[in-house]
Amino acid sequence: MADRYLSFTATGPGRFLTRRLGLPQPADLVRWSPERPALDGGLRHVTAGPSGLDLAPVLARTGIGPAGGHRAGAVVLDATGVRDVEGLAEVHAALHPVVRSVAASGRVVVLGAPLDPADHHQAAAQQALEGFTRSLGKEIGRGRTVNLVRLTDASAAESTLRFLLSPRSAYVSGQVIEVGPPQEVGPPQETTAPVDWDRPLTGRTALITGAARGIGEAVAETLARDGARVVVLDVPQAGPDARRVADRLGGTALLLDITAADAAARIAEALPDGLDLLIHNAGITRDRRLVNMPAERWISVLEVNLASVLRTTDALLKAGTLRRGGSIVATASIAGLAGNAGQTNYGASKAGIVGLVRSLAPRALAEHGVTVNAVAPGFIETKMTAAIPLFIREAGRRMNSLAQGGLPVDVAETTAWLAHPASGAVNGQIVRVCGQSLLGA
Repeated sequence: MADRYLSFTATGPGRFLTRRLGLPQPADLVRWSPERPALDGGLRHVTAGPSGLDLAPVLARTGIGPAGGHRAGAVVLDATGVRDVEGLAEVHAALHPVVRSVAASGRVVVLGAPLDPADHHQAAAQQALEGFTRSLGKEIGRGRTVNLVRLTDASAAESTLRFLLSPRSAYVSGQVIEVGPPQEVGPPQETTAPVDWDRPLTGRTALITGAARGIGEAVAETLARDGARVVVLDVPQAGPDARRVADRLGGTALLLDITAADAAARIAEALPDGLDLLIHNAGITRDRRLVNMPAERWISVLEVNLASVLRTTDALLKAGTLRRGGSIVATASIAGLAGNAGQTNYGASKAGIVGLVRSLAPRALAEHGVTVNAVAPGFIETKMTAAIPLFIREAGRRMNSLAQGGLPVDVAETTAWLAHPASGAVNGQIVRVCGQSLLGA
């Protein structure tokens, strides 16, 4: 459903009226397209405190040249060397003069270091960067985003920086992403940068559950665009839509109930050569306040959204169907992080996904060479959200720093980044795709 308020604020009278009344002023976000693959404007690199990072080669490969004029498409602040309160003054000194120069739909990326448990001054200063980043994201406006990346090795963060410094990350803001040291997860070719950054998933097979429509369909489209062979999994009732998507993308449709006891066995049988990317997208809602919720509504949501994810993941890892160097990306939700009235079942299931990711990620990488992460969508414009009553829908759209709903492609682009072969150092992360929701984010 079209966002008429967003369209109205893009007009002269709309801008005037919303400014006078102090109403949200969403900007028309710039998203990736073949015609517009990069941000408008150049890159400005500033530093607070000493830094041991060799950022120049990585930033040069992001595709953004240096900012030559007043406007910058992006600003990267290297604050990895900030170790005390005095160092935080350098954060202000570095960004204060340049933040106004960031173009509409531009990016600010703050680079921080992991918190040092042996140095509480360093930990305090680095944790302060999180509050700083989230606050700046809520005030910067004009479709601009602000994110914090904690890292120790610049080369391990290349795929993350390419994502955050591009139109692909249009609806990701106020996030803290930890990039670990490079991991040896298999033969050397599995840990090197792809031959073609435009088609990084070439030669890889991706299974997307619930992919016949909505966000799942967008994920399948994006992974296919990036070179993956896609397997579109959905329930038999969605067979015509699943086949349509698979045929359009040159993939295959797999029709089964993901909650069935033999679901994982049937997946393994359908993919005798193995699987590289397992995308858990299938999910349902059965909303009702707990006092009015019958047991079957509770059980059905937990079964589809959580139990089936646990069962199939465990079975496919045990069977070796997921190849080393692969990725699991599950779908959480901000409802699982902040809660939502009428969704105790849904919130529980999505919070369970967070627990799964945090617990499984280190073991899956160590034992199977597979990363495990999750995306947590906020208000995304789908047929499901279009059916929400008008005033609740408008509140959902406006209650984030970008003052608008996201699109399925925003979730898909984030999933593609987490599934990227060069994202092996991104593990155990819950990345909210919510425009920096003002609740729980």
